[in-house]
Amino acid sequence: MVKFWIKKLFFIVLAINLIAVGVNMFLGPHEIAAGGLTGLAIILEAYLGFDRAIVVWIGNGIVVLLALLFLGKEVFLNTVIGAGLLPVFIGLIPQYKLVEDTMLSMVVGSVIFGVAVSILYHHKASSGGSAVPPLVLQKYFNIKPSVGLFISDGVVVVLCLLVFSVDSFFFAILSIFITSVTMSYIENGTNKKKRVHIISKHHEAIAQDIMNEIGRGVTIIPAKGAYEHQEIPMLMVTLDVQNYRPLIAIVDRHDKEAFCVTDVVADVHGKGFTFESGSV
Repeated sequence: MVKFWIKKLFFIVLAINLIAVGVNMFLGPHEIAAGGLTGLAIILEAYLGFDRAIVVWIGNGIVVLLALLFLGKEVFLNTVIGAGLLPVFIGLIPQYKLVEDTMLSMVVGSVIFGVAVSILYHHKASSGGSAVPPLVLQKYFNIKPSVGLFISDGVVVVLCLLVFSVDSFFFAILSIFITSVTMSYIENGTNKKKRVHIISKHHEAIAQDIMNEIGRGVTIIPAKGAYEHQEIPMLMVTLDVQNYRPLIAIVDRHDKEAFCVTDVVADVHGKGFTFESGSV
């Protein structure tokens, strides 16, 4: 249990550090307020002169209180560590324009932000900010979290338009998009596999060669054609992307008229993929 919490704390600290770097060195120096509490802090600092770390302290204090009152102990514990650390790192990391080009700085900062939030989500933690209010809205008003997050981020982006320039407004929108794409890729794109369904009269020979040459298991599924009502086995195999072309070569070797359907799957769990084994 101690090991688990040490590991979890390490990744939370890493993620919070990355968020602070993204805000202070990439987004903030170019007046890109891409939603959330950190975006609001950038706006208030520029417009009213408030220290962004203080704004994050106050905002996250309110968020942590909301989590405790409305969402229960578990959400509170998952929020309080990150919410407490974020203003510390925002205050410690220097506000420095690391990249002069605004577009490049926005892209790098948004990717860093997306990676950091993904790490927090993976460890069921949060940096506070705009992550908690949508959960409250969902619980008490049945509003989807995505809608609640869109509303809260939308308010910040509109304020960006009022305080900064039109360029900053569109950079903020683009930043939110890049952050979302980064998070989606990390969640769904790093473990992509191909799933192939094969219908052929030579299914036995094809299956044997797939197992022998590629080392992947093959599932035989009973199938029936709707036109001729002829029963014919269908093979299903899930494999790494790099093994797809060798599989097609095996199929073509035995039956150039074989019918193949290929899907890209985002994640695979089980034998041969999530722990050592020679088959699925």
